[in-house]
Amino acid sequence: MSTEILYHRPALAQRLAKLIMQVAVGSAASSGVFLAAPRRTGKSTFAREDLRPALEAAGAIVLYADLWKDLTKDPGVVIVDAVRETIGRNQGYVTRLAKASGMDKVTVGGLSFSLDKIGMGKDIDLTTALTALSDESRQMIVLMIDEAQHAITTDEGVAALFALKAARDELNSSKHHGLRVVCTGSNRDKLAMLRNSKDQAFFGAAMVPFPTLDRDFVEWFCTHVDLPQPLDPANVFVLFQESGYRPELLGAAADEIRFDLMLAPENVPERFAELVRAQAEELNANLKKVIHSLTPIQSAVIRVMSAKGEDYAPFEAPTMELYAKAMQRAGIDPAEIRVEVPGVQQALIALQEKKLVWKASRGVYAVDENVIVDLLRGDGLLEGLY
Repeated sequence: MSTEILYHRPALAQRLAKLIMQVAVGSAASSGVFLAAPRRTGKSTFAREDLRPALEAAGAIVLYADLWKDLTKDPGVVIVDAVRETIGRNQGYVTRLAKASGMDKVTVGGLSFSLDKIGMGKDIDLTTALTALSDESRQMIVLMIDEAQHAITTDEGVAALFALKAARDELNSSKHHGLRVVCTGSNRDKLAMLRNSKDQAFFGAAMVPFPTLDRDFVEWFCTHVDLPQPLDPANVFVLFQESGYRPELLGAAADEIRFDLMLAPENVPERFAELVRAQAEELNANLKKVIHSLTPIQSAVIRVMSAKGEDYAPFEAPTMELYAKAMQRAGIDPAEIRVEVPGVQQALIALQEKKLVWKASRGVYAVDENVIVDLLRGDGLLEGLY
């Protein structure tokens, strides 16, 4: 059992749970709900520790799939495993599924029926499995997918999303008890790829900006941080805003102070501010170091991609012209500029390896984190490229 002290947002969790489970005219929740927030701002902790319990308290069966937990596992496998795990907890679900697969009886403990039969291209597809779960439990099912944008980086992940769409359409009919799919993501543009076009599984699903932690969190932090000298919540909130609403930076600064045995108590507030700002600057400095180490064509590609956003098309003629323009603005002699498709392809591969660019399975590219775009824009490197 964890002894970590966590900040909870029960009011927000209950409000979201109600909206997610709502069955009403005009409600988009049945199509899916997408929660977007920058990485390391408390989104996943809220989903696990607040939203999931709130949904369960409201009467839902909650399945949870974290696509970021183990990046060596295919996202499609992670989603299927979440379904298998939930079904495997209850003999009644296993029995119903066994009968659905044509077995007349099931050995106690499920020995005659393997959960491996569940999945895409298996004996029991996700629709059948989730239908059995719905009918046996007579409860609404909520599948939470954390860092859901990772699903569209593999063919199996994409297949899992379309399988969930089919299951959603079936379970939201009057014959069953409902399925809600809640997707969280750390990059709004990447998350939007799951629902922005008609060829995506969750076209039309609601995109909800996830509220950042606020003054209440800072008040809670200052009350519980237990440092030799109290911190002023008003000053800490300013630091929190400056550092991008990332609670881990406050926690790391507090830890460093705790282990600084030579620090006088009266110097704690000033030292805390120095540490928070230094960590925020260090994060940006590391990114800038990577960006400034790029080759001219790699730099041009990331700059044009950042400027164009969702309209970025890597190999179209106007984009190729923008690469050349970006290189020229960087001081490259026009006579030496060569922009060709193979060079752009190699640049995109290199940018992925450097974790600056992300690629969906269907060849769509996006900047990995919005902070990269902010840094480039702040340095004036996107001017003239829109």
